[in-house]
Amino acid sequence: MNKTILLTGMLSAILLSGCDSTKPLYYYGTYSQNLYDYFKADEVPVSEQINELEQTVQMAQSRGVAIAPGIMAHLGYLYLLEGNSEQGLRYLEQEKKRYPESARYIDFLINNTKGEVQ
Repeated sequence: MNKTILLTGMLSAILLSGCDSTKPLYYYGTYSQNLYDYFKADEVPVSEQINELEQTVQMAQSRGVAIAPGIMAHLGYLYLLEGNSEQGLRYLEQEKKRYPESARYIDFLINNTKGEVQ
């Protein structure tokens, strides 16, 4: 009986130690916190939100993982709020390139922005 319990325990340990958790498909970094900060706009300046998202993008690139959908678009939007339309449009274009399914929405944002910039 003791040998059966010991053998079962060892077999379970061997089987469970071989399990590897799946790696996330995208790197989100502090994106959730950044969205929360954006909607609580009185507390965190836009420039600080930009810096945090830039760090998230750099971290994803240094780790060689895909940047989560929406990060580049949100970063572009924050740059537009700061008055840096060139950088903002660049990030919106990057979002569209990385995630083609967002093209219609990103084009809508870009067209609206260009109408305001001109």
